[in-house]
Amino acid sequence: MRKFLKHNTMKIRFSLLIPALLLCLTAVGEVHISIDDPSTWSGQSLAPYVGETVIFDVPMIVCGNANGSYTVSPWRRFQPESHGFAGTADYSSTVRINNTCMFSLSGVSGYHRCGEKIIGLKAKVNSTSSLSMSGGTWQGNTRAELEAGLPELGDYRLLVCGFNLENYFVAHLGRDYMGANSYSEHQDQRAKISKALKQINADIYGLVELEQGNDAVEEIVNDLNKNLPLRHYQYFSDASSGSFQKVEFVYDANKVAPIGVPAGTDVEVQYRKKMICFRELSTGERFIFSINHFKAMNTGAEDRRKNEAIAVMDLYSAYYGNKTVNDRDLLVMGDLNCYAFTEPIKQFTDRGMLDLHRAFHEDSSYSYMFGGLASYIDHALCNTTLYSQVTGMSAYHINSDEDDKYTYDKSSDASMFRCSDHDPVLVGLRLDSTLVYNPTPIVNSADIFSGDADHLTILNAHNKDRKSFYAIYSVHGWMVKREEITSDYFSVSLPSEPGMYIVYVYYDGQTYQRRIIVR
Repeated sequence: MRKFLKHNTMKIRFSLLIPALLLCLTAVGEVHISIDDPSTWSGQSLAPYVGETVIFDVPMIVCGNANGSYTVSPWRRFQPESHGFAGTADYSSTVRINNTCMFSLSGVSGYHRCGEKIIGLKAKVNSTSSLSMSGGTWQGNTRAELEAGLPELGDYRLLVCGFNLENYFVAHLGRDYMGANSYSEHQDQRAKISKALKQINADIYGLVELEQGNDAVEEIVNDLNKNLPLRHYQYFSDASSGSFQKVEFVYDANKVAPIGVPAGTDVEVQYRKKMICFRELSTGERFIFSINHFKAMNTGAEDRRKNEAIAVMDLYSAYYGNKTVNDRDLLVMGDLNCYAFTEPIKQFTDRGMLDLHRAFHEDSSYSYMFGGLASYIDHALCNTTLYSQVTGMSAYHINSDEDDKYTYDKSSDASMFRCSDHDPVLVGLRLDSTLVYNPTPIVNSADIFSGDADHLTILNAHNKDRKSFYAIYSVHGWMVKREEITSDYFSVSLPSEPGMYIVYVYYDGQTYQRRIIVR
């Protein structure tokens, strides 16, 4: 008998997600393939069908699109350390999933981003690692969808954005690998970044990989105020004047006011770990915002990044004690150059910080792509006093899923897409210091869900004036079902296949989430 379990009852391995490979012949002789068990299925299973045309009954996901050469897989591939510490079952199962199959796909028309799905892919099997597409429907994660609006972030009053701009330099052009090589290239970079920042329209930006000094940040602020005339963006002038990178805060003075000036720590690297307390003008509520850029990953200096994490938390311990700050709510963001399950991040979580990527998106979150593997090194963590005031969090996938050929120095593409190699990370806040922390780190986990052996019941999520919906996704990002909620006591049949699923309920401008396990 299948059982319904809340997410914190147990944790399953990927190998339990779905049963075995199913092949069936239709009346017209077409071979349909359902890839159901990631632990046992691989491209070698297609060996008997080399030279034949098959139809995949599960979505195939674009995992690589470099220079128009596409690779697809039945599941999005992730860096193992985004799912578990090295040596753990979660880490090992992710490695196994990544290694089971990857296909080069020819015959693709038009441009497609990583993360797009092909529903009902019809393809000739050239080899156990090569397919030629002849049919199928593309779905999801398109440029048009991203241009239509930001990700769902709930009913926020303040929008905070952490964004690595990939070496935004003004004065020191052509310096090694950093930034634009000429004034013309910089203007192209500037145009793409400006469009992205305008689209995001945040109340507060924490910017990473800015040129030291004031020239670069002043240019960005001037463009923001020109493009968003109802805003009044400001920045903090500082004494740094070198030719390297720094982090910086940009904020709308119509919405928030800083308490004093930023504090910082130069442990391991200068000007790249800063902290400031902001007061929301409409409510008087406050929170502390820390923006950071840790040592580069290619240095292999995990111990140094660990020291940086400790330094940030030590700075916070000293900072919130300042009588003028008078607040403990802490949001840490930035490019920390390490995956979720590494020692630097453990320094934060061991001190009570919550990983918002995982709290809102479980194993599906990412902000960066390397070697065809998705991950997030652009983090958003908060302490327990702020957690209940977070309405939503998401990476905005305008960069990581794009072909690198669309960067400003390789293309005439003038859109906001691929303005950086990192996605901006967005956090919605509705500051209210009276809220009490819910110790279960799943956003909005009120008792909106109940369940039995065969059904899930969604309670009190029906709104006659504003449509509400639910959606069920596999942990690999496949949408199993989606429907409008039409009653206060709405019964949903659980997925037929055993496995782990994410249930989202979109109700009254907010997103409710619960992880479930079907056995």
